[in-house]
Amino acid sequence: MSIPFIDLKTQYARVAPQVEQGLRAVLESGAFINGPDVARLEQRLAEYCGTRYAVGCASGTDALMMALMALGVGPGHAVFCPPFTFMATAEVVALLGATPVFVDIDPVTFNIDPAKLETAIRAVEQNDASLYPLPRHEGTLTPKAVIPVDLFGLLADYQDILATAAAHGLYVVQDAAQAFGATMEFNGATRRAGSFGQIACTSFFPAKPLGCYGDGGMCFTDDADLLELLQSVRVHGQGRHKYENVRLGITGRLDTMQAAILLNKMDIFEEEVRLRQDVARRYAELLAAVPGLTLPKVPEGRVSVYAQYSIQARSGEHRAELLARLAKAGVPTCIYYPLPLHLQPAYANLAYAAGDMPQSEAVAGRVFSIPMHPYLTAEVQEQIAKAMQG
Repeated sequence: MSIPFIDLKTQYARVAPQVEQGLRAVLESGAFINGPDVARLEQRLAEYCGTRYAVGCASGTDALMMALMALGVGPGHAVFCPPFTFMATAEVVALLGATPVFVDIDPVTFNIDPAKLETAIRAVEQNDASLYPLPRHEGTLTPKAVIPVDLFGLLADYQDILATAAAHGLYVVQDAAQAFGATMEFNGATRRAGSFGQIACTSFFPAKPLGCYGDGGMCFTDDADLLELLQSVRVHGQGRHKYENVRLGITGRLDTMQAAILLNKMDIFEEEVRLRQDVARRYAELLAAVPGLTLPKVPEGRVSVYAQYSIQARSGEHRAELLARLAKAGVPTCIYYPLPLHLQPAYANLAYAAGDMPQSEAVAGRVFSIPMHPYLTAEVQEQIAKAMQG
Protein backbone atom coordinates (compact mmCIF):
# COMPACT_ATOMS: atom_id res chain seq x y z
CA MET A 1 0.00 0.00 0.00
CA SER A 2 1.34 3.40 -1.01
CA ILE A 3 1.53 5.91 1.85
CA PRO A 4 0.92 9.52 0.73
CA PHE A 5 2.86 12.32 2.39
CA ILE A 6 -0.29 14.49 2.20
CA ASP A 7 -3.57 12.82 1.27
CA LEU A 8 -5.49 15.27 -0.92
CA LYS A 9 -7.41 12.50 -2.68
CA THR A 10 -9.28 11.37 0.44
CA GLN A 11 -10.10 14.96 1.26
CA TYR A 12 -11.37 15.60 -2.28
CA ALA A 13 -13.67 12.58 -2.05
CA ARG A 14 -15.41 14.29 0.90
CA VAL A 15 -16.03 17.59 -0.88
CA ALA A 16 -16.14 16.58 -4.55
CA PRO A 17 -19.86 17.18 -5.21
CA GLN A 18 -19.83 20.61 -3.54
CA VAL A 19 -16.56 21.66 -5.19
CA GLU A 20 -17.74 20.56 -8.62
CA GLN A 21 -21.03 22.40 -8.17
CA GLY A 22 -19.15 25.54 -7.14
CA LEU A 23 -16.83 25.32 -10.13
CA ARG A 24 -19.73 24.80 -12.52
CA ALA A 25 -21.39 27.90 -11.13
CA VAL A 26 -18.23 29.95 -11.77
CA LEU A 27 -17.88 28.52 -15.29
CA GLU A 28 -21.49 29.34 -16.09
CA SER A 29 -21.18 32.85 -14.66
CA GLY A 30 -18.06 33.75 -16.63
CA ALA A 31 -16.83 35.78 -13.61
CA PHE A 32 -13.35 34.27 -13.54
CA ILE A 33 -11.50 37.26 -12.08
CA ASN A 34 -12.68 38.85 -8.81
CA GLY A 35 -16.07 37.16 -9.09
CA PRO A 36 -18.59 37.14 -6.22
CA ASP A 37 -17.01 34.09 -4.57
CA VAL A 38 -13.82 36.06 -3.92
CA ALA A 39 -15.68 38.64 -1.84
CA ARG A 40 -17.62 35.88 -0.08
CA LEU A 41 -14.38 34.10 0.80
CA GLU A 42 -12.76 37.32 2.03
CA GLN A 43 -15.69 38.01 4.35
CA ARG A 44 -15.84 34.43 5.64
CA LEU A 45 -12.13 34.17 6.37
CA ALA A 46 -11.92 37.62 7.95
CA GLU A 47 -14.71 36.57 10.32
CA TYR A 48 -12.96 33.27 11.00
CA CYS A 49 -9.63 34.93 11.81
CA GLY A 50 -11.21 37.76 13.77
CA THR A 51 -10.12 40.66 11.56
CA ARG A 52 -12.12 43.45 9.97
CA TYR A 53 -10.83 42.89 6.44
CA ALA A 54 -9.30 40.29 4.14
CA VAL A 55 -7.88 40.65 0.64
CA GLY A 56 -7.58 37.55 -1.52
CA CYS A 57 -4.54 37.27 -3.75
CA ALA A 58 -2.74 34.94 -6.11
CA SER A 59 -0.31 33.26 -3.68
CA GLY A 60 1.22 33.45 -0.24
CA THR A 61 4.26 35.11 -1.78
CA ASP A 62 2.08 37.78 -3.37
CA ALA A 63 0.40 38.30 0.00
CA LEU A 64 3.79 39.07 1.58
CA MET A 65 4.80 41.29 -1.33
CA MET A 66 1.54 43.23 -1.20
CA ALA A 67 1.86 43.67 2.57
CA LEU A 68 5.37 45.09 2.37
CA MET A 69 4.43 47.36 -0.55
CA ALA A 70 1.40 48.66 1.37
CA LEU A 71 3.67 49.46 4.32
CA GLY A 72 6.16 51.32 2.13
CA VAL A 73 9.09 48.91 2.56
CA GLY A 74 11.94 49.65 0.15
CA PRO A 75 15.63 50.49 -0.24
CA GLY A 76 17.44 51.40 2.96
CA HIS A 77 15.02 49.46 5.15
CA ALA A 78 15.91 46.50 7.34
CA VAL A 79 13.30 43.76 7.61
CA PHE A 80 13.90 41.13 10.31
CA CYS A 81 12.97 37.51 9.57
CA PRO A 82 14.11 34.00 10.51
CA PRO A 83 16.49 32.11 8.22
CA PHE A 84 14.85 28.75 8.92
CA THR A 85 11.87 29.11 6.61
CA PHE A 86 10.82 28.93 2.97
CA MET A 87 12.52 31.20 0.45
CA ALA A 88 9.54 33.52 -0.03
CA THR A 89 9.73 35.15 3.42
CA ALA A 90 12.98 36.99 2.71
CA GLU A 91 12.68 36.94 -1.07
CA VAL A 92 9.97 39.59 -1.14
CA VAL A 93 12.12 41.82 1.08
CA ALA A 94 15.04 41.63 -1.33
CA LEU A 95 12.84 42.06 -4.42
CA LEU A 96 11.65 45.40 -3.03
CA GLY A 97 15.24 46.57 -2.55
CA ALA A 98 15.12 46.29 1.24
CA THR A 99 17.60 44.22 3.24
CA PRO A 100 16.69 40.99 5.01
CA VAL A 101 18.25 40.85 8.47
CA PHE A 102 18.18 37.25 9.66
CA VAL A 103 17.37 36.44 13.28
CA ASP A 104 18.01 32.95 14.65
CA ILE A 105 15.26 30.66 15.89
CA ASP A 106 14.13 29.09 19.12
CA PRO A 107 15.19 25.43 18.67
CA VAL A 108 12.05 24.18 20.43
CA THR A 109 9.38 25.99 18.40
CA PHE A 110 11.49 26.60 15.24
CA ASN A 111 10.11 30.17 15.25
CA ILE A 112 12.02 33.43 15.50
CA ASP A 113 13.63 33.93 18.92
CA PRO A 114 12.21 37.14 20.49
CA ALA A 115 15.31 37.74 22.63
CA LYS A 116 17.57 37.55 19.58
CA LEU A 117 15.16 39.82 17.69
CA GLU A 118 15.63 42.54 20.29
CA THR A 119 19.42 42.19 20.02
CA ALA A 120 19.36 42.22 16.21
CA ILE A 121 17.24 45.37 16.12
CA ARG A 122 19.66 47.16 18.44
CA ALA A 123 22.57 45.98 16.29
CA VAL A 124 20.99 47.58 13.22
CA GLU A 125 20.07 50.76 15.10
CA GLN A 126 23.67 51.12 16.27
CA ASN A 127 25.20 49.64 13.09
CA ASP A 128 27.19 47.34 15.33
CA ALA A 129 27.73 43.79 14.06
CA SER A 130 29.49 42.92 17.29
CA LEU A 131 26.07 42.86 18.96
CA TYR A 132 24.53 40.48 16.40
CA PRO A 133 25.55 39.21 12.93
CA LEU A 134 24.43 41.74 10.32
CA PRO A 135 24.23 41.51 6.54
CA ARG A 136 26.62 43.36 4.31
CA HIS A 137 24.93 46.57 3.13
CA GLU A 138 25.61 49.99 1.73
CA GLY A 139 24.73 53.12 3.65
CA THR A 140 22.59 53.19 6.77
CA LEU A 141 19.84 50.66 7.39
CA THR A 142 16.63 51.82 9.04
CA PRO A 143 14.67 49.14 10.91
CA LYS A 144 11.24 48.97 9.29
CA ALA A 145 9.44 45.67 9.87
CA VAL A 146 9.50 42.18 11.34
CA ILE A 147 8.17 39.10 9.54
CA PRO A 148 7.63 36.35 12.11
CA VAL A 149 6.97 32.96 10.49
CA ASP A 150 4.53 30.51 12.05
CA LEU A 151 6.57 27.51 11.01
CA PHE A 152 5.09 24.03 10.59
CA GLY A 153 1.69 25.26 11.80
CA LEU A 154 2.70 26.75 15.19
CA LEU A 155 2.16 30.43 15.96
CA ALA A 156 5.23 32.45 16.91
CA ASP A 157 5.57 34.19 20.29
CA TYR A 158 3.52 37.26 19.40
CA GLN A 159 3.30 38.45 22.99
CA ASP A 160 7.01 39.28 22.99
CA ILE A 161 7.38 39.98 19.26
CA LEU A 162 4.64 42.61 19.14
CA ALA A 163 5.96 44.30 22.28
CA THR A 164 9.50 44.42 20.88
CA ALA A 165 8.32 45.74 17.52
CA ALA A 166 6.21 48.43 19.17
CA ALA A 167 9.11 49.53 21.37
CA HIS A 168 11.23 50.11 18.27
CA GLY A 169 8.50 51.52 16.01
CA LEU A 170 8.45 48.56 13.63
CA TYR A 171 5.63 47.07 11.60
CA VAL A 172 4.80 43.39 12.05
CA VAL A 173 3.79 41.30 9.03
CA GLN A 174 2.64 37.86 10.12
CA ASP A 175 3.73 35.06 7.77
CA ALA A 176 1.03 32.50 8.55
CA ALA A 177 1.46 30.59 5.29
CA GLN A 178 1.75 27.31 7.20
CA ALA A 179 -0.53 28.11 10.13
CA PHE A 180 -4.03 29.01 8.98
CA GLY A 181 -6.34 27.69 11.70
CA ALA A 182 -3.73 27.74 14.48
CA THR A 183 -4.59 29.52 17.73
CA MET A 184 -2.97 30.90 20.85
CA GLU A 185 -4.01 32.49 24.12
CA PHE A 186 -3.17 36.18 23.91
CA ASN A 187 -4.02 38.72 26.62
CA GLY A 188 -6.73 36.50 28.01
CA ALA A 189 -8.41 35.70 24.70
CA THR A 190 -7.98 33.04 22.02
CA ARG A 191 -6.57 34.53 18.81
CA ARG A 192 -6.25 32.85 15.43
CA ALA A 193 -3.49 32.95 12.85
CA GLY A 194 -4.16 35.89 10.58
CA SER A 195 -4.99 38.32 13.39
CA PHE A 196 -1.49 39.47 14.42
CA GLY A 197 0.47 42.48 13.26
CA GLN A 198 -0.51 45.36 10.99
CA ILE A 199 -0.99 42.85 8.15
CA ALA A 200 -1.08 39.06 8.27
CA CYS A 201 -0.51 36.83 5.26
CA THR A 202 -1.35 33.24 4.43
CA SER A 203 -1.06 30.77 1.56
CA PHE A 204 -3.58 28.40 0.02
CA PHE A 205 -1.00 26.26 -1.79
CA PRO A 206 -2.56 22.77 -2.09
CA ALA A 207 -0.37 21.24 0.64
CA LYS A 208 -1.26 23.89 3.24
CA PRO A 209 -3.76 23.15 6.06
CA LEU A 210 -6.36 25.05 4.02
CA GLY A 211 -5.33 24.62 0.41
CA CYS A 212 -6.92 25.26 -2.95
CA TYR A 213 -6.25 23.41 -6.23
CA GLY A 214 -3.61 25.81 -7.52
CA ASP A 215 -2.01 28.90 -6.07
CA GLY A 216 -3.78 31.32 -3.77
CA GLY A 217 -3.24 33.53 -0.74
CA MET A 218 -4.77 36.21 1.45
CA CYS A 219 -3.89 39.30 3.50
CA PHE A 220 -5.71 40.24 6.71
CA THR A 221 -5.83 43.63 8.42
CA ASP A 222 -7.94 45.76 10.75
CA ASP A 223 -6.79 49.01 9.14
CA ALA A 224 -9.10 50.57 6.51
CA ASP A 225 -6.26 52.57 4.98
CA LEU A 226 -4.13 49.44 4.60
CA LEU A 227 -7.12 47.65 3.08
CA GLU A 228 -7.35 50.33 0.39
CA LEU A 229 -3.61 50.08 -0.29
CA LEU A 230 -3.69 46.27 -0.49
CA GLN A 231 -6.61 46.34 -2.90
CA SER A 232 -4.81 48.88 -5.06
CA VAL A 233 -1.45 47.07 -5.06
CA ARG A 234 -3.22 43.81 -5.93
CA VAL A 235 -4.28 45.25 -9.31
CA HIS A 236 -1.39 47.27 -10.72
CA GLY A 237 -1.78 50.15 -8.28
CA GLN A 238 -5.32 50.82 -9.46
CA GLY A 239 -7.02 54.02 -8.34
CA ARG A 240 -10.66 55.01 -8.68
CA HIS A 241 -11.13 53.09 -11.93
CA LYS A 242 -9.44 50.37 -13.97
CA TYR A 243 -7.17 52.64 -15.98
CA GLU A 244 -6.12 55.03 -13.24
CA ASN A 245 -2.87 53.83 -11.71
CA VAL A 246 -1.88 55.79 -8.62
CA ARG A 247 1.08 53.63 -7.54
CA LEU A 248 3.12 50.65 -8.68
CA GLY A 249 1.48 47.31 -8.04
CA ILE A 250 1.37 43.70 -9.16
CA THR A 251 -1.04 41.23 -10.75
CA GLY A 252 -2.04 39.62 -7.49
CA ARG A 253 -5.68 38.62 -7.88
CA LEU A 254 -7.19 35.40 -6.53
CA ASP A 255 -8.98 33.37 -9.21
CA THR A 256 -12.71 33.00 -8.61
CA MET A 257 -12.52 29.23 -9.13
CA GLN A 258 -9.97 28.90 -6.34
CA ALA A 259 -12.22 30.98 -4.07
CA ALA A 260 -15.13 28.63 -4.84
CA ILE A 261 -12.99 25.63 -3.92
CA LEU A 262 -11.86 27.23 -0.66
CA LEU A 263 -15.40 28.16 0.36
CA ASN A 264 -16.40 24.50 0.17
CA LYS A 265 -13.27 23.23 1.88
CA MET A 266 -13.90 25.65 4.78
CA ASP A 267 -17.02 23.62 5.57
CA ILE A 268 -14.84 20.74 6.79
CA PHE A 269 -11.80 22.73 7.90
CA GLU A 270 -12.48 22.88 11.65
CA GLU A 271 -13.01 19.12 11.71
CA GLU A 272 -9.71 18.65 9.86
CA VAL A 273 -7.90 20.79 12.43
CA ARG A 274 -9.24 18.51 15.18
CA LEU A 275 -8.22 15.41 13.22
CA ARG A 276 -4.69 16.81 12.89
CA GLN A 277 -4.52 17.02 16.69
CA ASP A 278 -5.49 13.33 16.90
CA VAL A 279 -2.78 12.37 14.42
CA ALA A 280 -0.17 14.39 16.33
CA ARG A 281 -1.14 12.78 19.64
CA ARG A 282 -0.82 9.30 18.17
CA TYR A 283 2.60 10.15 16.73
CA ALA A 284 3.75 11.43 20.12
CA GLU A 285 2.73 8.14 21.76
CA LEU A 286 4.15 5.86 19.04
CA LEU A 287 7.45 7.68 18.52
CA ALA A 288 8.26 8.05 22.21
CA ALA A 289 9.76 4.56 21.96
CA VAL A 290 12.18 5.54 19.17
CA PRO A 291 15.51 6.58 20.74
CA GLY A 292 17.22 9.81 19.77
CA LEU A 293 14.21 11.74 18.49
CA THR A 294 13.10 15.23 19.47
CA LEU A 295 9.39 15.46 18.75
CA PRO A 296 7.43 18.68 18.11
CA LYS A 297 6.53 20.62 21.23
CA VAL A 298 3.55 22.96 21.41
CA PRO A 299 3.77 25.56 24.19
CA GLU A 300 0.87 25.81 26.60
CA GLY A 301 -1.95 27.94 25.28
CA ARG A 302 -1.20 27.28 21.61
CA VAL A 303 -2.78 24.90 19.09
CA SER A 304 -0.70 23.91 16.07
CA VAL A 305 -2.29 22.86 12.79
CA TYR A 306 0.76 20.70 12.00
CA ALA A 307 1.28 21.76 8.42
CA GLN A 308 4.20 19.36 8.72
CA TYR A 309 5.12 16.89 11.44
CA SER A 310 8.79 17.73 11.80
CA ILE A 311 11.15 15.74 14.00
CA GLN A 312 14.80 16.22 14.93
CA ALA A 313 17.16 13.28 14.80
CA ARG A 314 20.17 13.00 17.11
CA SER A 315 22.56 14.03 14.31
CA GLY A 316 22.86 14.23 10.55
CA GLU A 317 24.06 10.63 10.47
CA HIS A 318 21.14 9.49 12.60
CA ARG A 319 18.75 11.33 10.26
CA ALA A 320 20.24 9.60 7.21
CA GLU A 321 19.81 6.24 8.93
CA LEU A 322 16.15 6.97 9.77
CA LEU A 323 15.38 8.24 6.28
CA ALA A 324 16.88 5.09 4.79
CA ARG A 325 14.71 2.90 7.04
CA LEU A 326 11.59 4.83 6.12
CA ALA A 327 12.37 4.74 2.39
CA LYS A 328 12.88 0.97 2.56
CA ALA A 329 9.42 0.66 4.15
CA GLY A 330 7.84 2.87 1.47
CA VAL A 331 7.27 5.84 3.77
CA PRO A 332 7.70 9.24 2.08
CA THR A 333 9.71 11.90 3.91
CA CYS A 334 10.89 15.43 3.30
CA ILE A 335 13.45 17.79 4.81
CA TYR A 336 12.12 21.26 5.62
CA TYR A 337 14.65 22.95 5.31
CA PRO A 338 18.10 21.55 4.50
CA LEU A 339 19.87 24.91 4.13
CA PRO A 340 18.90 28.07 6.06
CA LEU A 341 18.32 31.19 4.01
CA HIS A 342 21.38 33.06 5.27
CA LEU A 343 23.55 30.39 3.58
CA GLN A 344 21.57 30.17 0.33
CA PRO A 345 23.38 31.28 -2.85
CA ALA A 346 20.59 33.78 -3.59
CA TYR A 347 21.64 35.77 -0.51
CA ALA A 348 25.40 35.52 -1.01
CA ASN A 349 25.51 39.32 -1.44
CA LEU A 350 24.57 39.66 2.24
CA ALA A 351 27.83 37.89 3.19
CA TYR A 352 26.46 35.86 6.08
CA ALA A 353 28.70 32.98 7.12
CA ALA A 354 28.31 29.52 8.59
CA GLY A 355 28.02 29.88 12.36
CA ASP A 356 26.09 33.17 12.23
CA MET A 357 22.77 31.44 12.97
CA PRO A 358 23.81 28.38 15.00
CA GLN A 359 20.34 27.17 16.00
CA SER A 360 18.98 27.32 12.46
CA GLU A 361 22.05 25.55 11.13
CA ALA A 362 21.89 22.82 13.77
CA VAL A 363 18.18 22.17 13.22
CA ALA A 364 18.63 22.11 9.43
CA GLY A 365 21.18 19.34 9.86
CA ARG A 366 18.86 17.13 11.93
CA VAL A 367 15.25 17.88 10.99
CA PHE A 368 12.96 15.76 8.79
CA SER A 369 9.23 15.44 8.26
CA ILE A 370 7.00 12.39 8.00
CA PRO A 371 3.46 12.03 6.59
CA MET A 372 0.93 14.35 8.22
CA HIS A 373 -2.67 15.02 7.18
CA PRO A 374 -6.14 14.73 8.76
CA TYR A 375 -6.85 11.32 7.21
CA LEU A 376 -3.77 9.46 8.45
CA THR A 377 -4.98 6.29 10.17
CA ALA A 378 -3.64 4.76 13.36
CA GLU A 379 -2.65 1.64 11.41
CA VAL A 380 -0.49 3.60 8.97
CA GLN A 381 1.06 5.59 11.80
CA GLU A 382 1.97 2.32 13.51
CA GLN A 383 3.69 1.19 10.29
CA ILE A 384 5.66 4.43 10.16
CA ALA A 385 6.74 4.13 13.79
CA LYS A 386 7.73 0.49 13.32
CA ALA A 387 9.85 1.40 10.30
CA MET A 388 11.69 4.04 12.32
CA GLN A 389 12.46 1.53 15.09
CA GLY A 390 14.38 -0.62 12.60
